[in-house]
Amino acid sequence: MEFTAGMIAGLIEGTVVGDPEAKVNNFAKIEEGKPGCISFLANDKYENYIYTTESSVVLVNNNFQPKKEIKATLIKVPDAREAVAKLLQIYESMKPKRTGISDLAFIDSSAKVGKNCYIGPFVAIAEGVEIGDGCVLHPHVTIGKNAKVGENTEIYSNAVIYHDCKVGSRCILHAGCVIGADGFGFQPTEEGYEKIPQIGIAIIEDDVEIGANTCVDRAVMGATIVHSGVKLDNLVQIAHNDEIGSHTVMSAQVGIAGSTKVGEWCMFGGQVGVAGHATIANKVMAGAQSGIANSIKKDGTAVQGAPAIDYKNFWRSSVVFKNLPELNTTVNQLKKEIEELKNKLNEQH
Repeated sequence: MEFTAGMIAGLIEGTVVGDPEAKVNNFAKIEEGKPGCISFLANDKYENYIYTTESSVVLVNNNFQPKKEIKATLIKVPDAREAVAKLLQIYESMKPKRTGISDLAFIDSSAKVGKNCYIGPFVAIAEGVEIGDGCVLHPHVTIGKNAKVGENTEIYSNAVIYHDCKVGSRCILHAGCVIGADGFGFQPTEEGYEKIPQIGIAIIEDDVEIGANTCVDRAVMGATIVHSGVKLDNLVQIAHNDEIGSHTVMSAQVGIAGSTKVGEWCMFGGQVGVAGHATIANKVMAGAQSGIANSIKKDGTAVQGAPAIDYKNFWRSSVVFKNLPELNTTVNQLKKEIEELKNKLNEQH
């Protein structure tokens, strides 16, 4: 697919500075630009590349003022990062979608598969399954008994949806993710740990994206729920009976313990851990490696550290922490001097 700068500007409501007939057919980072590519500049520290890039077109913010000549045609937009995201979405939507069912797939006779689906080789679809229209199931996907998948959902290779679980429409499940495995439930006895049956399900609502090797466990009873618009990175663990609010995002290796409720529009950095039975308010932001041991009740709270505290407090404390060896030396010296003064005073009396 080939587009002119003028066509692209029309799609993203931008203004062309340079040749509106400049043609592009691919994307590239600005520092790796080649003729026929479109790049973007949204961070000042990369500005030097705009003067040397070979890309034919570069998206820039409206307030960008070049310091010297630029070979590329510019398209000015309010937000270059947002504009390139929109272009990538348009580009992806224009790719032809695969359809058809491989002869090497297994689909139980009682299962229902919608129109215009692609079912790849070695996909296994059990009895009672319902697959919506326009779904794409890549090779080696497994869908368990009575599970349901909504329309236009894409599931990548080796992902597994366990029995009775539900996945909504327009979701993306990446390779190796598991929906509905048993939660970590065991009762200690004198003989060892006795397994507690996990008889609930997992529900993934619409427009959710789940990263590679991420797990959403089924509930002990009832349902583990990931609400609409949630985005989970790779290697995230959502435990049994959790509820993740709409549009919350979690980076890699986040772990949410069981029976925890996370609010809407939260943002968790990498390796954040949340204790079980906690309630997290809406729009909470947790920095990487934060350990959240208790509920956070105030919307918009930002925390950092383990145990997690207010992020400003954390950064003030981290400055002190770096100086602890010197502070310890100073305190010991002061203690010694105070002791010497006490001894002198005692001698005088």
